[in-house]
Amino acid sequence: MELTITDLDRSLAFYTEVLGLAVLRRGPRSATLGVGAEELVVLHEDAGARRPGRESGLYHFALLFPTRAELARVAMRLARTRTPIDGASDHGTHEAIYLADPDEIGLELAADRPRELWPDLTSADFFSHGPAPLDVRSLLVSVADEPPSQVAAPGLKIGHVHLHVGDLGSATRFYRDGLGLSVMTELPTAVFVSFAGYHHHVAYNLWRGPGVPGAAADAVGLRHWTLILVGEAELAAVRDRLTALGFAPSIEADGALLARDGANIAVRIATGAAGD
Repeated sequence: MELTITDLDRSLAFYTEVLGLAVLRRGPRSATLGVGAEELVVLHEDAGARRPGRESGLYHFALLFPTRAELARVAMRLARTRTPIDGASDHGTHEAIYLADPDEIGLELAADRPRELWPDLTSADFFSHGPAPLDVRSLLVSVADEPPSQVAAPGLKIGHVHLHVGDLGSATRFYRDGLGLSVMTELPTAVFVSFAGYHHHVAYNLWRGPGVPGAAADAVGLRHWTLILVGEAELAAVRDRLTALGFAPSIEADGALLARDGANIAVRIATGAAGD
């Protein structure tokens, strides 16, 4: 997950002191953050980058914590640092806290429930009433007797990306027909897609309006996110499908693909054991 931000020192304070990530590498205008040896977020400073307007781009990305207790610990860090939040929800599949980084890039801090407790994702009424409020008291009480936690534990990963687009049909052709994700939930203004029956790895919506312009390079927000596939055969199959659909990717020096959906949002497609 690579992001454009406007002030590297300010963003590093937020991502390390509040969210608990570690700085793995730092240059004059960029830094790679993660947990242990796992790289999660790369920040690129561009002091002249503007805030996005009514256009395609990132709505939020989710940091998925390995346990409910870890979500509670980051919630405690939010409280101690008096970091504002935008909301907190119980989706049935997962519990989530919503906030923004210093450049107003949207974040979701989440922890999944065990799959056997998930509601039926294909049910017509799954999204009919919206999420329930998060039981914040229950969450915080679960770690109330612990000493303060300063860092995120191993197992933290990028859970999903949620995007603003201008055309749901075009996005579905890219993410379902091209990348190979399955539609889990389809609403009039948003679609949620995933691999292997997960609630969603990618979502895209029309909440900035149908037909909004594509993502722009001069705005704060997402540069690209990364999809990790199992092997070279799967990578080749994705390349062929995207090309046939009119989303022909470029090939990077390391053999990874870089593709852009119909909203000009970039995804890097590589091979490996795990991904974001």
